[in-house]
Amino acid sequence: MLSNQWELMGLVLNTTKVGHPESSSAAHLLGFVGKNDEGLDQGYFGLEGYYDIMLSGKPGYLSRESDARGVPILSGELSETSAIGGVDLVTHIDKSIQINIEKKLLDGLEKYGAVAGSVVVMDPSSGAILGMSSYPSYDPADYTEFGNEYFRNPVVSDSFEPGSIFKVLVMSAGLDADAVEPDTKCDICDRSLKVAEYYIRTWNNEYREDATMLDVIVHSDNVGMAFVGQKLGADSLYDYLDKFGIGQTTGIDLQGEGTPSLRDKGTWNVVDLATTSFGQGIAATPIQIIRAIGAIANDGVLVTPQSVDKLEGEGWSEDIKPEIGEEVVTKSTADEMTAMMVEAAKEGEAKWTHLRGFNIAGKTGTAQIPIAGHYDEEKTIASYIGFAPADDPKFIMLVTLREPSSSPWASETAAPLWYSIAKDLFLHFGVQPEV
Repeated sequence: MLSNQWELMGLVLNTTKVGHPESSSAAHLLGFVGKNDEGLDQGYFGLEGYYDIMLSGKPGYLSRESDARGVPILSGELSETSAIGGVDLVTHIDKSIQINIEKKLLDGLEKYGAVAGSVVVMDPSSGAILGMSSYPSYDPADYTEFGNEYFRNPVVSDSFEPGSIFKVLVMSAGLDADAVEPDTKCDICDRSLKVAEYYIRTWNNEYREDATMLDVIVHSDNVGMAFVGQKLGADSLYDYLDKFGIGQTTGIDLQGEGTPSLRDKGTWNVVDLATTSFGQGIAATPIQIIRAIGAIANDGVLVTPQSVDKLEGEGWSEDIKPEIGEEVVTKSTADEMTAMMVEAAKEGEAKWTHLRGFNIAGKTGTAQIPIAGHYDEEKTIASYIGFAPADDPKFIMLVTLREPSSSPWASETAAPLWYSIAKDLFLHFGVQPEV
C-alpha cells in the first residue's frame, strides 16, 4: 500500500488478485474477479474489468519435441516461454476521502430516506477521481451473494434527468455565445411561460419581473432558463452540449460506462429546447455531469476523468498522464459562470447550508423522475454540485440522492449532505476560511 493511495495488485498467469480494503468500500470502482465461460478467472466491472488483461499478465509454458506416441524426446528441442506478471495499478483514490464519503453517504441515505445515492469527488484540473461511492453496493470479496443489479456502477452506467444543476451548462453556453450577459434582463420572467400546449413554471410559483441572468441562476428560475434557450436557439445549444460531452462517454478507465444519446441536431422542437434549458427531458450520467461542470472549474477546459495514476511492474513504473481536452467555453465565460454559482451558493434556496467564510461555487438540482411517459408527481432525484475554493478549486463534488422521502428538494437533502462532506474536504486539503 502507498500512503493516501490504494494499490491494486496484479498476479501472473490468468489470475487477477486484488486487495479489497474496507470490504465493500469503493466496490463499484474496483469491480471483482469471477469465472468466464471457460472457467478461467476474469475481471468484471470497474477497474478489474477495464484493466483485466493488464492485471492478469500472461502464463508461461514449456514445450519439448515428442515422438509419434507423444512421449518427450530427451535429446529433442526444448522451448520455454517465461510467465509475464500482471501490472500493479496505483489509483488516484484517496483512502481518507473514500472512507469519509462512504460513511457520509450512508448517513445521508438514512437521514433523508433516499432509496439510493452517489458521491463523486474529482480534481477538476487533472480529472483524477479522488473518491467515488454509490449505494446500494456489494462486497467484491463475496460478490456471489449479491444479484447482478448491484454490480453496475450508477456513476458511470446509469443516467438521470439532472434538473437544475444542468442550468450551469446552458447558462455557460448562453454567456459564451454572447446570447446573454449576467445582467441581461429576462422580459418574460414575470409569469409562467406557455410553450406549445404546456406551461413552464418556477419551482415555487414565484416570478420576478426583469430578473437578470444572475437572478435566474440564484433563484433557479425555469422560465428564465427557457429565455436563455430561446436566445441561444436549439442548434447552438446542441453544439455546446456536444462540446461539453453530453451524449458521449467520458472515456473514464472503468468498465461499464454508458451514455444516453442527445436527440439529433435539427430535430428539436420548441418544447425540447425549453425543457432542456432547465435540465428536464434530457439525460446524462453523473460522470458526464461532473466532467462537464468541471470544465467551468478548470477555466473552460474539459478533462477526462481518470481513476488510475500509474502502472507498476517489476523494476518499472509508468505514469498515466491527464488527458486534457478542448476549451469548451472561454476562461472569461468560466469566470462569469463561477461568480454566478458563488452567488447561488450564498443566496440561493440552499443558502442555509453554506459554510461561512469559504468561497464555494455551487448549484442545486431537483428533477422529477419520468415514469411510463409522464413525470412522477412526488418522487425526485435531488443533487448538488459544487467546487471549492471557487478561485482555485481543489475539488469538484457531485452528490445525488434518489427519491428522498424527508423532502423532495435538493436544498433540504443533497445540499446539506454536500456541505457535510465539504467540511472534511476543506480540512483534508488545508483550506482555511477567509476572514
